Amino acid sequence: MHVPDGFFNAAVSISAGVVAAAGVAVCLRGARRELDDRTAPMAGLVAAFIFAVQMLNFPVAAGTSGHLLGGALAAILVGPYTGVLCVAVVLLVQGLFFADGGLTALGVNITIMGIVTVLVGWGVFRLITRFAAGKGAITVAAFLAALISVPASALAFTALFAIGGTAPIEVGAVAAAMGGVHVLIGIGEGLITAVTVGAVLAVRPDLVYGAAGLAKPLVLRGADGSITEAPGRPDTTEKAGVRPFVLGGLGVTLILAGVVSFFASSSPDGLERVAEDKGFIDQTTDHLFGTWALADYGDVGGIPVGVAGIIGVGLTLLVAAGIAYAVRGRKVRAEA
Repeated sequence: MHVPDGFFNAAVSISAGVVAAAGVAVCLRGARRELDDRTAPMAGLVAAFIFAVQMLNFPVAAGTSGHLLGGALAAILVGPYTGVLCVAVVLLVQGLFFADGGLTALGVNITIMGIVTVLVGWGVFRLITRFAAGKGAITVAAFLAALISVPASALAFTALFAIGGTAPIEVGAVAAAMGGVHVLIGIGEGLITAVTVGAVLAVRPDLVYGAAGLAKPLVLRGADGSITEAPGRPDTTEKAGVRPFVLGGLGVTLILAGVVSFFASSSPDGLERVAEDKGFIDQTTDHLFGTWALADYGDVGGIPVGVAGIIGVGLTLLVAAGIAYAVRGRKVRAEA
């Protein structure tokens, strides 16, 4: 759902930029409460993983594809504040290096793909997990949170376009089209999110932010029948280092970006299809960096998409991890 340049007038583009900047600033402060020695490296991995999976467009209807937005997934794995930062980094790298998403629309994209998806996704997730516990409940909550976050993002785009779109449209028709196709995309998003969260829960539940209250204390029963609750988790994963998991996750991410990306659907995504059908695709203007070698994931410069994907994963990992460790460092210094 990357919004290109030209869809919005200056007033909406600037206003969305202010909202996005304010949201990121709030999240930089809020992330201090979420980032520690585990979530800091996880933030880099999550951002890189979202970048890779966003390359994997999947078909949702005849001639239409969709891809992961990732806001709900990021919030569940590393927390809502850090989740917004992860998605913002992905969008920044995509816009600057791959001409994916307009530069004047960067604020719009961060607002609808980052802030809205995280707020809605995390809200739905917390609501469901308040009434149900266990790994199964968390996985189901992750699916529903991700599913609902996608059409919410699509409707946020429609609302902004109604306020300051550069083409006259029938808002109701666009809202119906955007909502309909993005419900289908949301199903794919929900499946990807549920599978990913479920996989991490199975291996390292201590690395899932949204499952922080899942583990129960270790209960020790004495020979005399006495019962004592020992602090900590009933397994040893909490004491295990995060590096092996991050390295393994990075390996999977590189395979997705470097190999699986060759098999992604070439059909236009939901927003592009609706823009074509409703007649405002012609409002798109050329991207400032549209002639760079990595533009369109290497297609402009003749670089194989897998190579471009690996470069993107590396850039995203470095930026996201750098921000996470910088925020973590400020937290440590403030507590010292």
